[in-house]
Amino acid sequence: MTATGVHHGHGHGTASGGAWVSGWTGFAGVMMIFGGLMAIFQGIAAIAEDDVFVVTRDYAYNFNLTSWGWIHLVLGVLVALAGVALFRGALWARVVGVALAGLSMLANFMWLPYQPVWAIVLIAVDAFVIWALCIGTGREARTD
Repeated sequence: MTATGVHHGHGHGTASGGAWVSGWTGFAGVMMIFGGLMAIFQGIAAIAEDDVFVVTRDYAYNFNLTSWGWIHLVLGVLVALAGVALFRGALWARVVGVALAGLSMLANFMWLPYQPVWAIVLIAVDAFVIWALCIGTGREARTD
């Protein structure tokens, strides 16, 4: 009689592909894709229609709205692509994800006078992404 072993892996992928990731890395990937898409829509809205936004006077970070639209659009695309790369399990995607989420937090902080609620939501999403990417590997490795 032969015994077949059951493998209880957590689905950690490698940089060359392989299994899908799970746990906190998967959560961070989903949140990065969501946050990236929201930033893309934020950028498109700022580029297409400057009349929609009401700007507070005498705010310390007063920039051209169209320029901010392009910044959010490019940053949103990069964040979403890094979120997709996280599902491949690449270590570089984890490092780039933390850096891009930090940049996105800064950009949304300076976006507060234009869309305060949207900016606060994206700051919270980026904070969860950074937390999940920083804590993900250690906690998943300890459960093995």
